[in-house]
Amino acid sequence: MFSVTITHCMGIALALAALSVSTQATEPHLKNIRQLTFGGDNAEAYFSPDGTKLAFQSNYAGWGHQCDQIHALTISAAGDSSYRPPLISTGKGRTTCSYYMPDNKHILYGSTHEAGQECPPMPAPRADRKYLWQVLPTYDIYVADEKGSIVKKLTNTPGYDAEGTVSPKGDKIVFTSDRTGDLELWTMNIDGTDQRQVTSALGYDGGAFFSPDGKKLVFRASRPKTDSAAREYKELLAQGLVAPTEMEIFTCNVDGTDMKQITNLGKANWAPYYHPKGKKILFSSNHASKRGYDFHVYMINEDGTGLEQITTESMFNAFPMFSPDGTKLVWSSNRNNNGTRDTNVFIADWED
Repeated sequence: MFSVTITHCMGIALALAALSVSTQATEPHLKNIRQLTFGGDNAEAYFSPDGTKLAFQSNYAGWGHQCDQIHALTISAAGDSSYRPPLISTGKGRTTCSYYMPDNKHILYGSTHEAGQECPPMPAPRADRKYLWQVLPTYDIYVADEKGSIVKKLTNTPGYDAEGTVSPKGDKIVFTSDRTGDLELWTMNIDGTDQRQVTSALGYDGGAFFSPDGKKLVFRASRPKTDSAAREYKELLAQGLVAPTEMEIFTCNVDGTDMKQITNLGKANWAPYYHPKGKKILFSSNHASKRGYDFHVYMINEDGTGLEQITTESMFNAFPMFSPDGTKLVWSSNRNNNGTRDTNVFIADWED
């Protein structure tokens, strides 16, 4: 769904990268904002270990896509709409949540392509107009090289397996699976072995990332608080659906111990990522919105204090991620889209 390895420090060549967007005085942490994609919905862009590339998903019709597929973007080459980043996924089925492996040459991602070439149909509109995410049971996690050839399948159990990200230490992958009947966090070794369950509370646990030292996880979670909410959650999950409208940010150790709820803001708080110093967390939230859709990036201390709004422009900002050297922030936003619904990838210099 909406889910780099941070190893050694390297700078990011941006001399030729992208259309310049004026820095907003109301976004003081973001300097020299540049646009890297130019059409469709482009999201979950995450850095390669050397900081020169991004793996991301796109449904851009101009690239022939009918639903999300995975691309690898070279930051220095992404200057305008003429740049077409190479396709990494098969072009079949639907994909989600790509992430560079530690060798800087392979990318993991979730895909439904083994279940069929066509994009899985979207759920039928509901009378209550509830916003839902699909957690398709046909998703598994694969590893491909940068030419798009799949070299390994990491999961092979019935049900949803996706949302994989890699530890900065290069030894572990965290992912979300419903193999035990609920959407829980799991870890596995970098080669797919030793798959272990991390969370166990009822609710959707997903979009997890490791802390900079690789010892903790930060993730989004729903926690049904009433019998009726729990019943609805289970009924939706049985249909391969979740309602992501009430989620908070949690942290825990990699083995699931020391579980802590970081936010208590209400509405949807998701797409968390640790600040390079490991003491703060960036995330996306609509808690301050009167209309429900107005998502912005916020920063909060690891103990839940010191909430600060990072973005102010446009109606959608999410998926923040720091570069390996901590000097850049990449995120997705629908700013600068000329009144369309396009969501594009942006990068900026980060200033504490």
